[in-house]
Amino acid sequence: MNLIRKGHRKSHRGVIGVESAIVMIAFVIVAAALAFVVLNMGFSTTQKAKTTIVSSLSEASSALQVAGKVTAIGDITLSNIRVVSIPIKVASGGDSVNLQNTTASIKYMSNSKEYDNIYSSALSGSAFSTYSNVTQAFTAANSNLAHFDNGNPVTSASAAPDNTKAIIYWSVRTNTNAILDQGEHANVAIAYRIEDKPSALDKIRVEVIVPTGAALTVERQIPSITTSVVDLG
Repeated sequence: MNLIRKGHRKSHRGVIGVESAIVMIAFVIVAAALAFVVLNMGFSTTQKAKTTIVSSLSEASSALQVAGKVTAIGDITLSNIRVVSIPIKVASGGDSVNLQNTTASIKYMSNSKEYDNIYSSALSGSAFSTYSNVTQAFTAANSNLAHFDNGNPVTSASAAPDNTKAIIYWSVRTNTNAILDQGEHANVAIAYRIEDKPSALDKIRVEVIVPTGAALTVERQIPSITTSVVDLG
């Protein structure tokens, strides 16, 4: 009888050991599954954080930069400015920028004037080419854009547009669309109506607002006007 009881005890111990092993394995499998879920969530969160950071940096940095000296066409007799020209290009390492007037806008401010959007059009397409100076660009604008049908504001004080307006023209380009690519150079040219022409000591501020990236802000003070071509720095 004692031997039978001892055998039964050993049998029970074996079953309990197997059950414990099964429970232990189950715990290990569940822990591994949970660990996988946690790691996967961690990787997903890290990727989202990386995407957010990259996107934030892209939005915070300007897509455009000034590509040289800002100049103006001055009227020595009237001591004011007829036209301002700002050379621009895509910022180093940046993507191409769509400068169509349906996606971009140009805000203008001075000591006494403020306009939310003075952007008329980009000189692009098969009918347009590159322009070596702002005089050529406004000659083309006079022929093709309604805002400048009063004549060329660069060469004549009386040819000022009815409203202060800006165009964008290319001096270096690789195609005929209105997208500014790496390696291309464009210019923002502002023609003033008679009442808006800035004079000496006026401060002007231009913001080129594009679909992606921060706006390009250019701020200059008008010096004494003693020459027809004024260097604004």
